Amino acid sequence: MVRTMVTTFLKSVKPTSSFLWDRLHISPHVITTCADTTQSMYCQLLCGLLERDNVARLGAPFASSFLKVIKFLEDHWPEFCSNIRTGHLSDWITDPQCVSGIGKFLTAPDPELASLIEQECSQTSWEAIVRRLWPKAKCIETIITGTMAQYIPLLEFYSGGLPLTSSFYGSSECFMGVNFNPLCKPCDVSYTIISCMGYFEFLEVEKDHQEAGHDPTAKPVVVDLVDVKIGHDYEPVVTTFSGLYRYRVGDILRATGFYNNAPHFRFVGRQKVVLSIDMDKTYEEDLLKAVTNAKRLLEPHDLMLMDFTSRVDSSSFPGHYVLYWELGSKVKDSKLEPNSDVMEECCFTVEESLDAVYRKGRKNDKNIGPLEIKVVKPGAFDKLMNFFLSRGSSVSQYKTPRSVTIEEAWKILEANVESEFFSRKIPSWELHELHSGR
Repeated sequence: MVRTMVTTFLKSVKPTSSFLWDRLHISPHVITTCADTTQSMYCQLLCGLLERDNVARLGAPFASSFLKVIKFLEDHWPEFCSNIRTGHLSDWITDPQCVSGIGKFLTAPDPELASLIEQECSQTSWEAIVRRLWPKAKCIETIITGTMAQYIPLLEFYSGGLPLTSSFYGSSECFMGVNFNPLCKPCDVSYTIISCMGYFEFLEVEKDHQEAGHDPTAKPVVVDLVDVKIGHDYEPVVTTFSGLYRYRVGDILRATGFYNNAPHFRFVGRQKVVLSIDMDKTYEEDLLKAVTNAKRLLEPHDLMLMDFTSRVDSSSFPGHYVLYWELGSKVKDSKLEPNSDVMEECCFTVEESLDAVYRKGRKNDKNIGPLEIKVVKPGAFDKLMNFFLSRGSSVSQYKTPRSVTIEEAWKILEANVESEFFSRKIPSWELHELHSGR
């Protein structure tokens, strides 16, 4: 059956063996597999709060998923406290799996626990809220590589210093690798390919194709597992037991070393140009690095970048890049009023961080207009997610697209724009940068 990796994993637990799941997880398997994801999330969190002293690890498939859980907790904590204080489950929880699963935990009123949760959640800042609510937790386990790396500062803010672990690398096509050093820094995460999971080949990737002597007609180079070169980028090609033959996964991996003859890889991103106006080609990795550099300017103002996406606006000439940013505050209930000078500097920093071809197009050729950042209302990216879920996306697998090309999608963001800022400075560019490959 064709389905996502998370669904495959959850469905593989048979009713006769679900007790093994329940030994390792606070949330019973019947709650985790509930088809109503809102009721499931509510009951999983409620289980976690009721059993807070027994929680050793928290996690979600992706960093963005974990942050959605935190947002859900922020919106519903008064209701959780009410349930715990009275010993009664909210009336809107009607799914039989959830009701029966939570019944083993919510057995009697516990006003003392409710007051403790209320005291933590009502503070002016939610910094370290995870550690405060679950004091015996040892780590947060979630995917923090590739495009998920942008969420690391937010995870660190909410976690209060708990280690962020990314234990394995898998996909809907097949399970691929394990992180043999799970307590390493997020920037050092590499996965060792487990060769018995399938037959792995690697298609060598040259990102820019701007190197001297590059032949665009040459056949792509495919190498075996043991023949990859450290520092080179590859796209995995898998042949699996379930019937995929030399299937291109679409991920970009960078070889970082070997464990015996099995290579380590760092997940770089997806093999996809996300923005292009003229000769410029901005890849997902490039855009993420540029936004990471820019969002540091928000930190002195107690602002955080919650999520972002982008598109090319070609409605006027020259066309320009548009970034949609949703901001959050480190101080609860404070008004979000980004300083125009700071935001304009963010625009410029993004442009300065992009490659020489983009900056040449801005400065010399003038075929690219000033970059624009549009700040959207809180919750705008939830509306964007709901749009893609309505088109058949899986809630557990949803990742915010780093560029939106569907008109209906970007119109959702446009309808929620609160303020707009342009880069007022022109990024630097020197001729030698193109020849040096910068």
